[in-house]
Amino acid sequence: MIRSCFVAAWVDEMCNIFPKKHGHFRAFFDKRISQEVSGDSLGEEFSGYVFKIMGGCDKQGFPMKQGVLTPGRVRLLLHRGTPCFRGYGRRNGERRRKSVRGCIVSQDLSVLNLVIVKKGENDLPGLTDTEKPRMRGPKRASKIRKLFNLSKEDDVRKYVNTYRRSFTTKAGKKVSKAPKIQRLVTPLTLQRKRARIADKKKRIAKRLRLRQPSTRSSLLPD
Repeated sequence: MIRSCFVAAWVDEMCNIFPKKHGHFRAFFDKRISQEVSGDSLGEEFSGYVFKIMGGCDKQGFPMKQGVLTPGRVRLLLHRGTPCFRGYGRRNGERRRKSVRGCIVSQDLSVLNLVIVKKGENDLPGLTDTEKPRMRGPKRASKIRKLFNLSKEDDVRKYVNTYRRSFTTKAGKKVSKAPKIQRLVTPLTLQRKRARIADKKKRIAKRLRLRQPSTRSSLLPD
């Protein structure tokens, strides 16, 4: 099974485009992760394509790890945050020995992850013949200003409508949605900020009054 990704069209597809019985899969044998493979050696339908190996996993689900120069499976002492080991539920600095597969492609793999670096002459069904554009734009106000080259005086809210999407729900109702703008400076947010600062000053003044000794107790004789 091959998991192919076509970045130009934002398409990620799991498909069996290189069946083993046809011998197409042998072109990837003894290749490493991040190596590029020409599609001319795979068949006429892949002429002009260039594929880049990004990873994969074997039949038992163990992933390939970059930097392990072996086609087989090894047990490495990994710490939290390294690839192939997330390390949830571990103590700080604790390491565990985990099974991973080397970065060299072999016949024991069940899934191979590829990225189409260069598109060829023919379209691959379900991969390069479809295009899924990015539907969601930025939410943060500063990033919206950067996208549309706006100044701080411009209103950001009307520019969000450019990537507002309309669709029909399962109940048959037409709905339009746009992302909620985060960190948007409005008169209401400025008023709330002034109220928070005033409330904080009141609490500080009250705390200082309670700490000061009363004048009546200081005038009483010993």
